[in-house]
Amino acid sequence: MHLKFTGATAALALFAGTLTAHATELRLSHQWSDKDVRHQVAQIVADEVAAADVDLEIKIFPTQSLFKAREQYTPLSRGQLDMTVLPLSYAGGQQPAYNLTLMPGLVKNHDHAARLNDSEFMAEIEKILEGDDIMTLVPGYLAGGFAGKDGCITGPDDMPGKQTRAAGKAFEQMLAGAGASIASMASSEIYNAMQTGVLDAANTSSSSFVSYRIYEQVACYTPAGDYALWFMYQPMLMNKSTFDDLTEEQQAALLAASEKATAFYLDEAKKEDAASRQVFADAGVEIAEMTEEEFNAWRELAKETSYKMFIEQTPGGDKLLDMALSVD
Repeated sequence: MHLKFTGATAALALFAGTLTAHATELRLSHQWSDKDVRHQVAQIVADEVAAADVDLEIKIFPTQSLFKAREQYTPLSRGQLDMTVLPLSYAGGQQPAYNLTLMPGLVKNHDHAARLNDSEFMAEIEKILEGDDIMTLVPGYLAGGFAGKDGCITGPDDMPGKQTRAAGKAFEQMLAGAGASIASMASSEIYNAMQTGVLDAANTSSSSFVSYRIYEQVACYTPAGDYALWFMYQPMLMNKSTFDDLTEEQQAALLAASEKATAFYLDEAKKEDAASRQVFADAGVEIAEMTEEEFNAWRELAKETSYKMFIEQTPGGDKLLDMALSVD
């Protein structure tokens, strides 16, 4: 009797162990607050995976509480971090090709960005990621615009003589080519720089324009609309070996959750641009629109500045750039 009980107990323990063997917790790091759209994307994935009941939990570490903003790519590639939402250009030092994901004139609007995500260009980016043991779960671009302290900025002819802050090295190269003087600073410093006369103009994301109240310091705002110059690729990434180690059910749940988050990300990105437009208009700031002709003029200038520099510094960069530019 005792032997039978012991055997049954062992069998039950073995069965229970089998049930819990694949229970997994994944750590997801990002730099933003829990109110940011990029956190919301992460939360959707975490909530959907939890609802799938596949013994998989995603624990989110926001506001740089686990890794600093620009220090996430390397631990992700080494499996020390499972997931992140990251501006991919932050890793441009490790992989120069990623600098194309923050390049002026490469993306014209959000629908174009969605087509770019499904293109041969992004497939090549994915190959580079895979070489670092990383895969993309949720692709996504966020947009930005221009603001001028004394006038509107829509085309290159509006830039000569202006002291300008640009979002990213490639934008600095292009705006300098348009005749602007560049003042490098974080977006959080734009307000004070405009208030003290250090800046005449600024280029940053739609959300930053609102969160840093730049509408209090400018006369004109050019938001992202049918045409915009500033787009930054900020996907949710995952260590590929970690993904491969999950069960088929866990992988399926994660991919289904990511598909839902992708649709949300695109919709919310468009809403952020519209919301920023409204905030500036309500503050009495003039709203300007970038035309197709002005967008094309920026792109031609970028070819002689930012694109040229990228090709010179990136092996195979010309081929990768051509892939991106071929997506209409």
